[in-house]
Amino acid sequence: MGYPFSPIRSGYSLLILLSCLLFTSPVDSSALRPRSDNNCSALNHFHDYKSKCSYLKSIDPCASQGFIDYLSFLYCNFDGFPLLGQSLLFLWLLVLFYVLGHTASEYFCSSLESLSKLLNLSPTVAGVTLLSLGNGAPDLFASLVSFMGESKGTYDVGLNTVVGGSSFVTCVVVGIISVSLHRRRVRIERSAFIRDVCFFCSAVGSLALILVYGKINLWGALGFCSLYAVYVVFVYLSWRFGGESCEFDVESVHKRDSSLGEPILQRDDLDEDAVVVVVDDGRCYWKLVVWVITLPLYLPRRLTIPVVSEERWSKPIAVASVTFAPVLLSFLWNWKRNPTSFEAGVVYITGCSVGIVLGVVAGATTKKSNPPKKWLLPWLVGGFVMSMTWSYISAQELVALLTSLGYIFGVSPSILGLTVLAWGNSIGDLITNVTMALHDGDEGAQVAVSGCYAGPIFNTLFALGLSLVGCAWDIYPSSIVIKTDPRVLESLGFLVIGLVWSFLVLFSNRMRLGAVMGIGLLVIYLASLSIRIVQTVGDSH
Repeated sequence: MGYPFSPIRSGYSLLILLSCLLFTSPVDSSALRPRSDNNCSALNHFHDYKSKCSYLKSIDPCASQGFIDYLSFLYCNFDGFPLLGQSLLFLWLLVLFYVLGHTASEYFCSSLESLSKLLNLSPTVAGVTLLSLGNGAPDLFASLVSFMGESKGTYDVGLNTVVGGSSFVTCVVVGIISVSLHRRRVRIERSAFIRDVCFFCSAVGSLALILVYGKINLWGALGFCSLYAVYVVFVYLSWRFGGESCEFDVESVHKRDSSLGEPILQRDDLDEDAVVVVVDDGRCYWKLVVWVITLPLYLPRRLTIPVVSEERWSKPIAVASVTFAPVLLSFLWNWKRNPTSFEAGVVYITGCSVGIVLGVVAGATTKKSNPPKKWLLPWLVGGFVMSMTWSYISAQELVALLTSLGYIFGVSPSILGLTVLAWGNSIGDLITNVTMALHDGDEGAQVAVSGCYAGPIFNTLFALGLSLVGCAWDIYPSSIVIKTDPRVLESLGFLVIGLVWSFLVLFSNRMRLGAVMGIGLLVIYLASLSIRIVQTVGDSH
């Protein structure tokens, strides 16, 4: 049965938009151009680390989104050990990918799943909204950071990340699924496939028009972003007339039998809240070592993100999370300000006061044995906002690090976004969708293939659209000027070729997945990637 419109649901939709805009810094000009006029490219003219370090101290940071100045960290501390410094940066890159993916899967998706159950959303509607939001969280935050962060000249990183991720999912992931299932001759639902491909083609076409035209105002950005709402409404109407039912059980909010985000990063059966060492089991020592190594990455998030799932409930940690969350938000609000200023002091005092009040209330209204059954919405909203905060922090550091690596190795940050960041953000789709297609029968294959198109639709229309809306809002009524990059248009062209290939082969094969379709998609992706890499190498010489 359907559900009526309610202020709670409309408020939840508004919460998503406001939360995404909350942790971004506004742009201060009407132009979005790749960073080329800040003298950072002059680093290539220096041949030793000391001279590069001195030069960096005389200019503004080249990648100022993150908390760390990675170029100064490398050139000012590893003059005699350059390989060690570069290795540490690559290791930190892997750590950031882990934190971003793990936060999305274990906290962000958990909050989304519980909210969908609390709001009584159908599985179909939740799949094209909350599931897409959960799976697309890394791309969403990378896009927001690139377009709306302080270093707005890195917008090409976010744009190439979304385009690269869409190409990877629709070509590589769909290709692997098709090749893996060619013996089973799985048939894909015709109407769902036509719907997804048509909407995705319209999304790609709209993005290409924006890039060719070279500018867009607030109303154009709102129109581009609203295309995703049209897609959701279309899916909802299909579900509505299909007669699908959905019932809500408050107990299911505390249980994660089938997670929306299962799994971006598979968790081992190691309990992160408690580790029991058994002397006669050698594996437990290894688990303990892993737990100790990951503790610095795990503990800050656990102590600031409220969690109300039954298997992870701990009253002391829950009270601590609602106490420290406002303190963390106040720190993030002040991190660029003078810590001794009056404004910063007011923010810190407010954050600490709110945290203490929330901690006292949580301690008085919760039980040690089980999570709260009443007033779930504030807990879930708190977990949602704080998981978004940590995801944004991770994405911010990722974009800053990739931009710095581009300067270090003389590689365009856009190609790093098209490859490294896009692959890292899409690995969850690869694992989840391929596993579902292989082990959940024909229905699992249908859901997996649909997810391979619904996710890129979300990333293209909502993630990029929200970034454009935020930029255009800040400079309204002026228009955002986007420098046209022919190579992005080439990537979009190959993306459309992959969609057309899938469409033609499936219809000629009576909607059955096959090896011809899969191999063709893999070839298209490799051809697109090879051409882009050759062009980048040519530019470097």
